[in-house]
Amino acid sequence: MTDGAGARRWDRAGIGLLLLAALAFPLVFTNAAITTYAIFTLMWVAIASAWNILSGFSGYVSLGHAAFYGIGGYALALMAESWHLTTGGYATFAYIPLAGFIAAVFALPIGWIALRTRKHSFVVITIAFIFLLQLLAFNLQGITAGSTGLPLPTPPWTGAFFNVPFYYATLVLAVAAVGVAAWVRRSKFGLGLLAIRDDEDRALGFGVPTGVYKLAAFVLSAFFIGMAGALDGYFSSYVYPQFAFNPQTDITMAAMSFFGGLGSVAGPIVGAVVLEPVQQLLSVNYADLALVVFGLVLLAVIVFLPAGVVPTLSAWARQRAARSAPTGETGAPAEALAPIRGVGESS
Repeated sequence: MTDGAGARRWDRAGIGLLLLAALAFPLVFTNAAITTYAIFTLMWVAIASAWNILSGFSGYVSLGHAAFYGIGGYALALMAESWHLTTGGYATFAYIPLAGFIAAVFALPIGWIALRTRKHSFVVITIAFIFLLQLLAFNLQGITAGSTGLPLPTPPWTGAFFNVPFYYATLVLAVAAVGVAAWVRRSKFGLGLLAIRDDEDRALGFGVPTGVYKLAAFVLSAFFIGMAGALDGYFSSYVYPQFAFNPQTDITMAAMSFFGGLGSVAGPIVGAVVLEPVQQLLSVNYADLALVVFGLVLLAVIVFLPAGVVPTLSAWARQRAARSAPTGETGAPAEALAPIRGVGESS
């Protein structure tokens, strides 16, 4: 067995153990507060991984994807209202992919407009979209009920079991988002997105359909974020404009990806797993200092680990392995000893 095959086998074994641990988590930790933290952590794993499909792989940093989070939440609430889904239950989870699909449909024209620009102009346009949709949600009272918000079906579960169905639903969403991100990263589509990130004009010259690839990544990202918004709305039993279309949601999903490693598959996972529990604990115990501490942590990462935690640690591990290898044992030490070249080098 080659070293590469052995490494892949260990990777699969590690992923399997993590999945088993995730499946057993709510059975071992039955405290409602702990499972609530776990639900939101998994939700942010899905959101950050989905955001990374566009912004990490293609380099188009969007600060307006919370728009699709809100669209997903309102889509589920409007479906429940129109179809008289007054009693919640497991069946309500089946409508969540439809809410994500609706968010993806909205993403088509929004992405077509926004992706006609680049760099700072693209960031500004995406920010404008989320504030526009928030304003519409407040003022289209006949559809959204304005600041009153829209109710969702009340889940029938009570007590310690209440969080369990939501935990497993969120776990499925997180696994699906990470799995799709990993597939994209290793596919021809993903290579095209990485080429766009490195040099879009050159990629276009080599025949990469940059417009189609960017729009596909934009819509795919919106699909998963829309599902997360619908799931959060069902968990909270209400959707309000100020929370559904919250600019802080965009900052958080970007921060988690930058923290873990923008453009890597593992980066958003690490960012969500580390930062979301910290954010929750700070919000509960030190509400006034939560954003300050959160910002200082991110500033420290940007200054000392500019490529993110995962790519930086991977580079350090390669360098250490290359230095400790006997002379002549490795034929290509240059790559292992290469400095950290930027974000997204590690998957």
